[in-house]
Amino acid sequence: MVCCAILRNMNYNCLIIDDEQDLSRMTQEYFEMFGVTCAVASSSEECLSFLKDNTADIFLLDINLGNESGFALCRTLREKYDTPILFISARQSDDDVLVALNIGGDDYIKKPYTLSVLLAKVKVQLKRLEAVKQLSGPAVQDAGEIFTIDPATMSCTVEGKTVQLKSKEFALLSCLYAHKNTIVTKEVLFDEVWGDSFYSDSTLNVHIRRLREKIEADPNEPRFIKTVWGTGYILETDQ
Repeated sequence: MVCCAILRNMNYNCLIIDDEQDLSRMTQEYFEMFGVTCAVASSSEECLSFLKDNTADIFLLDINLGNESGFALCRTLREKYDTPILFISARQSDDDVLVALNIGGDDYIKKPYTLSVLLAKVKVQLKRLEAVKQLSGPAVQDAGEIFTIDPATMSCTVEGKTVQLKSKEFALLSCLYAHKNTIVTKEVLFDEVWGDSFYSDSTLNVHIRRLREKIEADPNEPRFIKTVWGTGYILETDQ
């Protein structure tokens, strides 16, 4: 059995939750060669036991955990943690990808994965998390005070209402805000928010919808985040 934690009260960069123990060990060893601390768990029980005494910056979560479901574990984790969840799975269907993103996943990586590519994705996430931790000071406001975004707390204020965002939602809104009142192409969003362009439109659409559900009075008739069909999106704050 894979040992998911040697020491207590430790923070790891990454927790791998996967019942393919040989692959988990190989991934763990590879990550640690490049300075990314990593723990592993082979079941939901091991994962939750690990988190009683330790923390992790990122979860790498398989969908199939023996007789257990990674989807169910994701829902459980989302009740308590805002930690980025990157699904790693041999399941290839678009339906699985959409379910994973809709229940709180931040990314979906299909097996077999290349260790160097997976490490690059994890490092992008860690870099963004570190940047957020280091940001402090007053919130950024637009001229009309319609929007306020606060990197220190990963929140935004829309017309006086403060909304707490998850890491990917905040990164997406921050990108749109940096280019507010101008069209932001899908390619720019993929590059600035996810770190590369190897994502499907469905990934972006799911995250846009989740963001709209939090900041729009009517997500089906958005006032702020508008779709520019075939091109991208625009955050309109001059209203």
